[in-house]
Amino acid sequence: MESATVLAFMGLGGQEIFFVALFVLLFFGAKKIPELMRGLGQGINEFKNASKDVKENIEKSMEDPK
Repeated sequence: MESATVLAFMGLGGQEIFFVALFVLLFFGAKKIPELMRGLGQGINEFKNASKDVKENIEKSMEDPK
């Protein structure tokens, strides 16, 4: 799904995105933003890996008759 579609689904337009970005810039500062995005990316990656493991465990348990 494209990011524009996701943002439109959430009800965010261009002006709202601009104000959120401005708020983040003012609140955290320009030097802190890359660190925050890196942490967010790592969190998303861990979530994907955990959900993949759960899916594999469920599929494996459905294949193994006990």
